[in-house]
Amino acid sequence: MRATHTAINRTALGVTGLGLLLAGSWLAATDRTVARRLPSWWPAPDTGAVLLGPGWLTRMRGEGWWTPSVLAGAVGLTLMFAYWALRQGSSGSGRRLALPSPGCTVRPQALAEALAARASAVPGVARGHARVSPRRGRRLEVELRVWLAPDASPDAVLPTLRTVTAEAEGAAAPYATHTRLRLSAASHHRAPHVR
Repeated sequence: MRATHTAINRTALGVTGLGLLLAGSWLAATDRTVARRLPSWWPAPDTGAVLLGPGWLTRMRGEGWWTPSVLAGAVGLTLMFAYWALRQGSSGSGRRLALPSPGCTVRPQALAEALAARASAVPGVARGHARVSPRRGRRLEVELRVWLAPDASPDAVLPTLRTVTAEAEGAAAPYATHTRLRLSAASHHRAPHVR
């Protein structure tokens, strides 16, 4: 889903940027110094031209199809951009996941909190943080970040953390789980926050 969001965002930005670049280039050609350097095939506008002239707009408004088309296009674009803006904020964490027992559901945030608490209870772990993101096709993406205690080694903690993530994957059945584990060293000296 994240890749789809990225592709849609890049496409929308690319199309908008290309349209603005073409309109700006055409209007920049009204400058005489620029117009002289353009190739002969370039459609150069008159000096002082605007993108949509008043005469052209008056003729278009006289056409019966113009006003409904402009209104339909404006409404369509507004709805499309509203839907796009709403989809940007939705991460999927508010949706409930169906469990194998009939009528049972669980929030992804509850799974993440349980996994973080279980990982934090492992000896040698100072604290843990987890995030569970539902994906299409009954898949879950789990990110577990663990801060090790100063005297703990990753080799001593990793087998127990693998067991914890395997338990979480079993508990999330029937969802297929892809888990990423990140180990960090806990620091007692935090850098001051600068605004």
